[in-house]
Amino acid sequence: MRPTPQPPPILRDRLIQLLDRMKSRRLVVIGDVMLDRYLLGDTDRLSPEAPVPVVAIRETRSALGGAANVAANVAAIGASCRLVGAVGDDNHAAVIRGELAAARLEDRHLVQVSGRPTTTKTRVLARGQQVVRIDEEIDAPVQGQDQERLISTALAALVDADALVLEDYNKGALTEALIVAAIGAAQRRGIPIVVDPKFRNFFSYGGATVFKPNRRELEAALGATLDLQGDNALQEALTKLKVDNLLLTLGSDGMVLVTKDHSLIHIPSLAREVYDVSGAGDTVTAWVATALAAGASIKEAAHVANYAAGIEVGKTGVATVAPGEVLAIHEERHDALGRLRRGGVI
Repeated sequence: MRPTPQPPPILRDRLIQLLDRMKSRRLVVIGDVMLDRYLLGDTDRLSPEAPVPVVAIRETRSALGGAANVAANVAAIGASCRLVGAVGDDNHAAVIRGELAAARLEDRHLVQVSGRPTTTKTRVLARGQQVVRIDEEIDAPVQGQDQERLISTALAALVDADALVLEDYNKGALTEALIVAAIGAAQRRGIPIVVDPKFRNFFSYGGATVFKPNRRELEAALGATLDLQGDNALQEALTKLKVDNLLLTLGSDGMVLVTKDHSLIHIPSLAREVYDVSGAGDTVTAWVATALAAGASIKEAAHVANYAAGIEVGKTGVATVAPGEVLAIHEERHDALGRLRRGGVI
């Protein structure tokens, strides 16, 4: 038996209003800027030098990763985005700048750090299967004058921003000093702060509006398995993190929203087909932040982001989602509910 469709959590007119407002918002994304490279080819033999496949490369692709992918998602919504992060003085940084331009994003808030490579993940795929991943990075925290340049660049970018996103991949750009400075500036402006954390600075984001880990990250930080059926552990986590709202992503099981007014809301996944979960978390982050910047409540923002995530995982590879796609899936669910009502099923 198929589950009965539930009423859309946002009325159509309200969704249209939010989508329209989101296009005029200004966001700042600060974090670990990365380049994703894909070497695609074929293999039909093992190397005589070692028991490894020989891959004949036929195609090379590049894509924005980490904080840069979040920025690309914001741009796809139609909002403007300033991306603050560290890159090296290398060819990979040049590729990132080119990809940003293609996504209609400026690169003037990227800070070039001498002697530090641009964080790059290169995946070798043969016949659609990943053979190996090669990481080029220095993940030690950025320090000294380079850290000061990141802080001053971030503060300048935030002068007239409507929302702040902190995107942490443990690659060293988001130092505690930068986090404190950015959150302080955002609080003084009264704008929403959305955090996608990793373990190194997990408890350094006090004051954030939305804290968005996945279940594994939160359990690792708390040192305990979470009971998602009860709200005690999640409410305690909210208090310990000193944030306003916790948005816990659960992959194919959707999300759980824990709010400062002690609400606990399970948001089921809307994905009909899952081709690739790569980048879904970045999509959620971008949509939550942009929706909040447009005046959405935290519950509205979480549901809108859930629509976007359901669309993203149905695409191949890391992808962005357009407002028209979100409106289409909302109308599809609304129409399905209407048909059931007219047929007397509900």
